[in-house]
Amino acid sequence: MSNATDCAYELGFRTVDTEYADRQLPVEGTVPPWLSGSLIRNGPGRFEFGGERATHWFDGLAMLRRYGFDDGTVSYTNRFLRTDAYAAADSGHGATEFATGGDSFRRTLRWLRSLGPPEPTDNANVHVAQLGEHFVALTEAPRRIAFDPVTLETRGEFRWRDEVPEHLATAHLQVDLNREETIGYSTEFGRSPKYHFYRIPPGRAGRIHVATVPAAGPGYVHDCSITDSHIVVVETPLRIAMAKALAPWNEGFLDLLEYDEGAASRFIVVDRDAETLVETLETPPFFTFHHVNAYEDDDELVLDLVAFDDDEIVRALTFDALSEDAFAAAPDGQFVRFRLHPDEGRVRRFERYDGGMELPTVPKPVRGRRYRYAYAQATDRKGANGLVKLDVERGTATEWWERGVYVEEPRMVQRPGGTAADDGVVIATALDTRRERSMLLVFDAETLVERARAPLPHAVPFGFHGRFFPEV
Repeated sequence: MSNATDCAYELGFRTVDTEYADRQLPVEGTVPPWLSGSLIRNGPGRFEFGGERATHWFDGLAMLRRYGFDDGTVSYTNRFLRTDAYAAADSGHGATEFATGGDSFRRTLRWLRSLGPPEPTDNANVHVAQLGEHFVALTEAPRRIAFDPVTLETRGEFRWRDEVPEHLATAHLQVDLNREETIGYSTEFGRSPKYHFYRIPPGRAGRIHVATVPAAGPGYVHDCSITDSHIVVVETPLRIAMAKALAPWNEGFLDLLEYDEGAASRFIVVDRDAETLVETLETPPFFTFHHVNAYEDDDELVLDLVAFDDDEIVRALTFDALSEDAFAAAPDGQFVRFRLHPDEGRVRRFERYDGGMELPTVPKPVRGRRYRYAYAQATDRKGANGLVKLDVERGTATEWWERGVYVEEPRMVQRPGGTAADDGVVIATALDTRRERSMLLVFDAETLVERARAPLPHAVPFGFHGRFFPEV
């Protein structure tokens, strides 16, 4: 095992003890003065509860991180969400429900057995979103935690006031700037499981039901895509085995997931305007966490995503697996394009990039529309994670990587007034195993030339997702 890989596990999954408030960071290089706003990221920050350690990356206590940009300067704030899960951990009880056992998992079993959530976790450690005037932290349990976007102080639980059923929620709300609405979905358990799709109008914090579609399994669905007129969900063969929730020997939600190699992956296509199911299309099995983008091309829907052969990636993110070789042993996701023809029931698959990648993003104005560039974490190097820019029209890629540096999810921010799709910067957090601390990186979005880096005062555990908010 290389020293960088060894350090990546030790530093990237180590509990953080210190919270900083508006800490000014030293900047090496130049941050463009037009870059104004904040990158707010979410992810685990604590992995020990009552003398025990979590067993899976997804189980750490939620800690928000804010990187503020103002006239070439960078500030840093990190703060744990003060939730029921946080209080339970402080009192020596378990805190999460994906894989780790303990009292909190027994609460989850009651949730699943009752087919309704009296007590799902509020450990919202996956993503963030703006809903009207509210900034909220999200996870896949149906509880959302509001926070102050500047101080990151917890403001309490955010609750919907509608009747859209949800036993599992999405942490990946899709913001459509062109139609000025946000799209999401939920999963309902029961004898006839369902997916419910909804829209959130601009400036509002309420949902409007769009459509309900029968689920097979149900499947574990992590993300979705939108086009001008459609919503697309991929239901993979990774099923939630509800009957297993009754078994006394299960130790976490991970135990309830079963991969059915004999089942197909299904594309569920919903018409946003007609508010009806258009079609479900099947293709040979694969697994996916994250979509890249989607758009309409005459009678076809083009859907780009990060595909895995099976669900091995879920098991590879347990601490038992990560402690052996950090991320080096995890399978690499592949950039795959599917062309869906709902009228003919046809699915075609194309491999678009030979390297491993995850955590993709595209510029905001082209989400749901034809696009040229995507940015992602490059994963196929031992002792490092890089950054990749994909030209999806030409089928070429530009990569950046540095030995011992683990780049997290990138975010592309376009320059105000810029006309080119890649006129702007890419910002990403990264762990520098040589300095044993994290840093904020700023790249030119056209060339991937590094423009600046701002070292943090400590090493931050590997996080999941975030958004750039220009007005905060």
